[in-house]
Amino acid sequence: MVEDARRSPWILEISWGRIDVEGLGVVKDAKLHPGGGRAWDWAETGTRHSPGIQPADVEELLLHGATAVVLSRGMDLQLRVGREVLEFLEKRDVTAYVAETREAVRIYTELAATQPVGGLFHSTC
Repeated sequence: MVEDARRSPWILEISWGRIDVEGLGVVKDAKLHPGGGRAWDWAETGTRHSPGIQPADVEELLLHGATAVVLSRGMDLQLRVGREVLEFLEKRDVTAYVAETREAVRIYTELAATQPVGGLFHSTC
């Protein structure tokens, strides 16, 4: 069991365009990690559906102690996850899970109960 202060926040509800996160409230896209999270602003790293999630997007999760990372591809699987992101995580011995958003939330919830997990969640396409 993960210590409460370092536990990753629970995702309370997910629907199109809306993610309700414990302690954060409702956001469109979420960047969650052990001890907290925030709205995920794609403009910070130049993220777009293609080429997709950037190594810089996941770096913050690792800085907060994530030993596993869940990457959501959106409700319609439109957000890409490039090989460079998976290699970035692999080089740091961080297990990566890539899935459609609802499945990504399920995986994240299961992992958050037992380990320090981070996640990037896209609530639309």
